[in-house]
Amino acid sequence: MSEHTGQHAANAGRQSLPHCVVIIPAHNEALAIGFVIGEISRHTQLPVVVIDDASSDDTIKVARRAGATVVPLAVQLGAWGATQTGLRFALKHGYHYAITMDADGQHMAESLPALLQPIIKGEADVTIGACTKRGSMLRKIAWTLMKRVSGLSLEDLTSGFRVYDRRAIRRLAAWQATLLEYQDVGVLAMLQSAGISIKDVEVEMLPRQHGMSRVFYSWTSVIYYMSYTLLLSFTKRGMKHEM
Repeated sequence: MSEHTGQHAANAGRQSLPHCVVIIPAHNEALAIGFVIGEISRHTQLPVVVIDDASSDDTIKVARRAGATVVPLAVQLGAWGATQTGLRFALKHGYHYAITMDADGQHMAESLPALLQPIIKGEADVTIGACTKRGSMLRKIAWTLMKRVSGLSLEDLTSGFRVYDRRAIRRLAAWQATLLEYQDVGVLAMLQSAGISIKDVEVEMLPRQHGMSRVFYSWTSVIYYMSYTLLLSFTKRGMKHEM
């Protein structure tokens, strides 16, 4: 996509989604958060809200300096707890759409127009930025098992690069979603069982700018993650929630 075409698509997205906010959960991401916010500002005019997950570094200071609104958490809630806080912020402030992005620099702001298009066209209620080629062996094993157990057919179950519409935001801001520890299978199964349509959108992703994955860095971490996720998949599969 050319710069001109990308800018045109971004403008179209802003016109069609005037009540859209970007939510970034962050824990000790002072080295990357400024870059992430700067890229969002360069490609869009969307407001950015950083949910600081009790960071001990300068994440809050850097995020505010870069132009984001910061919601600081008094205790660390984890990635999903921080994300859910952001979705509740979006619901409270009347946003119709919420985009979630990671704070580590992997998600590219230039992909936002493509991620928004299915929402704009009414083709989906939720979109997921999928980048299957980034998968390590551990991640691909996890994806395969989760798909088989959960019944989900999405390509990139662990991507946090997403757009949620108002109905999805309301569902995920509810107390029923509070006990979820991760934002992938539990969240997606809950949305799917509520009749909310979800669509993969192929995007490019950058390598992590700093640090490492909090899940796919060791077999011990993956075993815990998979045990939790597979149990959750069994309990959620086929459940129907009243709207």
